[in-house]
Amino acid sequence: MSNFFSNVNDNFRLLLSMSFADVMDVLVVAVGVYAAISFIRRTNSVRVTQGVLLLVLALWLASVLKLSLTSFILRQVFEIGVVAMIVLFQPEIRRALERVGSYRLFTGFGKQLGGQIVENTIMQTVYACEDMAKSRTGALIVFERVNRLSEVMASGTKVDAIVSAELLKNIFFDKAALHDGAVIIRDGRLAAAGCMLPLSENTMLSRDLGMRHRAGIGMSERSDAVVVIVSEETGGIRVAEDGLLKRNLSASSLEKLLRRELLPEDKTVRERLRDRLKGIMGDKNEQEEQDQ
Repeated sequence: MSNFFSNVNDNFRLLLSMSFADVMDVLVVAVGVYAAISFIRRTNSVRVTQGVLLLVLALWLASVLKLSLTSFILRQVFEIGVVAMIVLFQPEIRRALERVGSYRLFTGFGKQLGGQIVENTIMQTVYACEDMAKSRTGALIVFERVNRLSEVMASGTKVDAIVSAELLKNIFFDKAALHDGAVIIRDGRLAAAGCMLPLSENTMLSRDLGMRHRAGIGMSERSDAVVVIVSEETGGIRVAEDGLLKRNLSASSLEKLLRRELLPEDKTVRERLRDRLKGIMGDKNEQEEQDQ
């Protein structure tokens, strides 16, 4: 027991002796580890990661057992493997650089706008999606946030109009000229329509997802945008965010999700994390009820 309290006191003194630079160093490493784990989970790299860990373990064992030839071969494999990993994960690395390159410093969707403008945009989008879901009208609506989507907007037609349910329904009417592309909403206004989005390169996506869904997921992979998708085949409302697709959303759950992601929040970090966890659990419970 005395050893336990001694270790606790030593650790406590170590924490008190940490400087601001030490704390920042730990935070940077923690963020890097979290980003690496998130990257592995979002991509098809789990098996590759397992292989790399096995090679590291083999190299360590060879070093401990003093197997000179085996250690030399494994070191050469690692040197070649660095180049191979860059080639293998080239699409993911490119997407990450695209997101960093389009990042807007010191601004954000919710903070830049008044809450009333964003709230009106959300409500009009929900009304439109609810009507389009009933009529099974396909739609693809992209909410730009921090990452700029200027290149994507250039592929479509500039609109620059106030968002309304009727305007969205007219754009996605199957006889309209711009119905095949996506709508980009920037700063609470409908900035462009008929835009072409990059398709997802995720080979693990379900085969029942068509081009509209793959384009929406691809856009969410390359940016921090929130993409609302209305299925033409089923009339289902779905949202793509960070490469993940949330299915079978009702109008109320869509409104909650958009409010949570787009509206400004003047709360503490702890409150924001608590609300986000509540929202995730609520969406899961609601989706389970719909599936049943």
